[in-house]
Amino acid sequence: MNPTKPIIRHEETALKERSTCGWRHLLISRQDTDVAAWAHAVDIDGAKLHYHKVATELYYVLDGEGTVELDGVEHEVHAGSIVHIPPGVVHGAKGRMRVLVVGIPDIADDDLYFPDE
Repeated sequence: MNPTKPIIRHEETALKERSTCGWRHLLISRQDTDVAAWAHAVDIDGAKLHYHKVATELYYVLDGEGTVELDGVEHEVHAGSIVHIPPGVVHGAKGRMRVLVVGIPDIADDDLYFPDE
């Protein structure tokens, strides 16, 4: 059995890319092997409504405020709020927020769906 190695990564050196929700720093992500989940620091910007069939997401608001839409209902969130998003829930975020997003398990590229497609 090949044990998973610990990972220490700093945001300023992490890969940054555009995502469905905004700009994200890939803190723990697809570039890492044998991880149980991924974690991204996301600056919300133009988030599109989407859902996952397999993965659960956790959004923890680090800074700012806005709303998170869950199956058509908007919920206000602010620094210190956490949101649990089970598989199948159509979701997106609006506002000026920096969010730690954790995907469990690691969200595969083929587990991203848009309700209008």
